[in-house]
Amino acid sequence: MACRGERRTNKAARVYVDQQEGRYTLMRDGKPFAVKGAGGFSHFQELEEAGGNTLRTWDTTGLAAILDSAGRHHLAVIVGLPLPNSSDLALYESPESNQKRLQAFTSLVKRYKSHPSVLMWCLGNELDFPYKWKYADFYKAFSDLTDMIHTEDPDHPVTTTILNFNSKYIFNLRLRCDIDIISFNIFGRLSTLRQDLADQAWFWKGPYMLLEWGVSGPWQGTEQTAWSAFIEDTSQKKAEVYRQRYRRDMPVEDPRFLGACVFFWGNKQETTPTWFSMFDEDGRSSEAVGIMRELWTGRPSPVTYPQIRYMLLSQRGARDNVLLTPGAETGAEVLLSNRHNQIRSIRWQVFREDWYRENHRNSTRKLTPLMTVTGAGDNLRLTFSAPREEGPYRIFATVYDQGGHFSSCNTPFYVIRQP
Repeated sequence: MACRGERRTNKAARVYVDQQEGRYTLMRDGKPFAVKGAGGFSHFQELEEAGGNTLRTWDTTGLAAILDSAGRHHLAVIVGLPLPNSSDLALYESPESNQKRLQAFTSLVKRYKSHPSVLMWCLGNELDFPYKWKYADFYKAFSDLTDMIHTEDPDHPVTTTILNFNSKYIFNLRLRCDIDIISFNIFGRLSTLRQDLADQAWFWKGPYMLLEWGVSGPWQGTEQTAWSAFIEDTSQKKAEVYRQRYRRDMPVEDPRFLGACVFFWGNKQETTPTWFSMFDEDGRSSEAVGIMRELWTGRPSPVTYPQIRYMLLSQRGARDNVLLTPGAETGAEVLLSNRHNQIRSIRWQVFREDWYRENHRNSTRKLTPLMTVTGAGDNLRLTFSAPREEGPYRIFATVYDQGGHFSSCNTPFYVIRQP
């Protein structure tokens, strides 16, 4: 398949990528627009107050309401158009399936292209872009969609995301696709991005964004217990990771860099309900929100957040492989890093370990706690009975202050019967 070539810049568009002497700039309504964004579907006011200007979505659920709410809070939206992965060959080998998808996206683009909150379209998320000829139907379907968007909506660019910096995928995107901006979802490997970009500059020097970045998740490379339960940092430690990775690793000085979206501006279950969640299920904010406000505005957050230093379970930490016997009376406590005099309450919960996977992805289904105990803020200790059924569990502690903020931590443990 021949190279698609470079697209000519349409400077009459509402949103376009300008290039001047090797520097790329995203232009919106005639003005430079550096993406200070977050991935999510909610908390628009908090994003605006924190200095953010962009929301990134993964699908079109509730899109009209999202665009309208974004407009009220002066936010732009990167609209996600979900696609099956290239490995789902049967879905792309079916002309009927491809035509149905094309018609659905054509209707959607026509409907929303004039909405002032639209910044660009993101076609697919973490798709694979392999070399092999057997994927020709995927590339044909993908190119039909990008061509349709460029035809129906010349006012907005098209991007797609790949997981980490993948030279092979970048090569194939350049050779076989017509994408305006390449975007990355990158977490632990953010530290090597500058070098990766420099090493591959001989064949690609185009503009890019990061549409997911943040703390490392429950995946390969993250510390685990002896029974393979991933160990999650406290919310205080995660806030430090956001700050460190942004200040040390974010390539803000790169003339090709158009901006980034932090993950996740909301509340979601992924191995735990707190791993990526910058808010709790009731909308209270964690310290990570304050850190992003600091990074986006250049000013310290006016909020003092509660900070959990660590949790002890039976006088041991998460890395000590805590084993309990069924029904054993067990003590847990959390220690705070700061003398926060506005602690209102602490909530303790015990869950079964979430090992469910669907299509090799972590589960997003909400879990039901086996135990919930809420105590006063002046007592950060708990005595409870271990579950009687053998298996892996986690105990969570969430500290709330009077101002609508929280700090959380959890410790995996395993209930094992004595031989």
